[in-house]
Parts: sequence; structure tokens; C-alpha cells
Amino acid sequence: MRIIVYGIGAVGGAIAAQLSFAGHDVIGIARGRQLDAIRASGLTLSTVQGTRTAHFPVHADPAEISFRPDDVVLLTMKTPDTPGALQRLNAAGVAAQSVFCFQNGVANEALALRFFANVYGATVMLPADYDTPGQVAAYFAPKIGAFDIGRHPSGTDDTVDKLCRVLSTAGFIVDPRDNVMSSKYRKLLANLRNIIDAALGDTGLQRKWYAKARAEAEAVLTAAGIDWDKTDALAREELTITAVPGRERVGSSTLQSIVRGTGSLETDFLNGEIVLLGRLHGMATPVNAAFCKLSIELASGRMQPQSAGDDTIVSMIDAIDKTG
Repeated sequence: MRIIVYGIGAVGGAIAAQLSFAGHDVIGIARGRQLDAIRASGLTLSTVQGTRTAHFPVHADPAEISFRPDDVVLLTMKTPDTPGALQRLNAAGVAAQSVFCFQNGVANEALALRFFANVYGATVMLPADYDTPGQVAAYFAPKIGAFDIGRHPSGTDDTVDKLCRVLSTAGFIVDPRDNVMSSKYRKLLANLRNIIDAALGDTGLQRKWYAKARAEAEAVLTAAGIDWDKTDALAREELTITAVPGRERVGSSTLQSIVRGTGSLETDFLNGEIVLLGRLHGMATPVNAAFCKLSIELASGRMQPQSAGDDTIVSMIDAIDKTG
């Protein structure tokens, strides 16, 4: 099994590096300064255990890869970049190969099914960041991450089992899931907090608005008949977030995108998923809609991260209530 990691950012970089350290056949797809840095000097991964540099082939586009029938593709980019990535994979000749969505949110799998028959979901529990080209840090210990993996929309198969074994040997905790989307909806509820923590600097306000956003979301999921795993995340009791020597954690993937000035955030596919479901089922979702609007201000640079206050959110909700 050769593994193509498409999107060498924080999560994709940690996965690719660990696979390379374990001796697995891995190819990366990256862009910009990250691509240049990995080609020049490899990818350095820092964890509580120490710092190592992985060397593996990396390309700018799937068209540069001669795909094999048994290749497995892991999508690790953020959802706004998924449609373009799928189109490029399709143009490069990917057809029957397995495509795994190692991404937040629940929209990527349905997008991938438009292009490919063998699509899988993966719930990613891997706190990592990337702010310097060629360098990634991962903060879980003693393992650096955990995944729930299953076929989309449901079931498992030999490919799931094989990938689970490969990732396990590379230092991850992995669990095959018959209903992986239930696990991914659980993670979606947790990820509603990403934009909240990025917008608000006060921890008390962060807790307050996350509770409101989550309550709104749970009501919408219930109305939509969507089940989510109500247990704690896989192996959470076995993993703890740790300090990595020489690194200061940036924060969630959303805050990292703001800090790097990427110009787009995944909020429309996290909090925006709740807004979408609310509109489909006739339910108002002013709290999550307000944070979607706030994400535009943060992504554009018109608002600085963690500068919003309680009045900012209240005024946005009031405006949404007036316009409907």
C-alpha cells in the first residue's frame, strides 16, 4: 500500500512524517513555500519525544504522480480546497483508488463521492500546527494522534483494516468504525469552537458562546434525524496535550489559517453546516450564523484574532434576527 498524503499542512505533515519514519511508502502533495522547504530539506516534526526530519517525495500536483491501482489517497487539506483537489485527482487518472477524507466537517465525503466510488471518512484527533515552512509540531502524547476510520456512508472493508494497521505501526491509535459519520458529527460539534476561540480572547466568553453554539447545533441535528456519537472521543483518556520543547502552540486549525493569512477559513463547513441544516429544516441558527459572518472579518484581516467582545456577537445576532 502506497499512501498519497494530499495537503502537507499540520495534520497531513504529521501523518506523512510518521509514515515515513515507520518505513512506509508515502508521497506528499504540497504547495508554495511548504513544498519548496520539504523538497530542499525534508519535513521536520517536533513532538514531546523529540524532533526528527522526514524525507519523502513531494509534488505540487497529482499530475506529477504515476498512480498505481493499490494507492490510497488521504485528503488532508481544509474543506474550501477540497473541490479543486478532487478535480485534480480526477484529471490525474485516479479512479478506483481509495480516497480517505482525513478532514474536519462532514461535507468532504459527499463531495468526493461525486468523483470516486471508493470514499472513506476519518475522524482526526491530532492537535498539530504549522507556521514555519518545513516544520510541523504535534502535541498529543504518548501517541501523537488517533483516528476513527470507515467507509462512507457506512461499513468497513479490507482497505480500512489495512490502513488501520499501517497507521498503527506509524504511532497512531486507530479504530475501524462501521458508522464513521456518527463519529465525524461528534467531532463537528467540538469543532464549532474553533472560530469562537479564534474570535474571542476571554476564556469565559469562549465557554459561554460555545455552549450556545453547541446547544443550537444539537437541536438542529436532532431535528434533522442525524445521530452523533455521544461517547467521548476515541482513546481520549489515553492521550494528553503536552508541551513541545521550543514550540508555542498556535491553536486550532482555524486560528492557524488566520495567523498564516490564507484568506479563507473552514468555518462555513463547520458552523456553516449547522446553518445549512437549520435552513433545510426550518430552524433558526443565529449563533452559528453570527460566527460564520465573523469568520469573514477575520479571514479578510478586517478584524484581528481574539479581539471580539460579547457586544460584537450580540450585535451580529441582532442583525441576523432582523434580516431573517
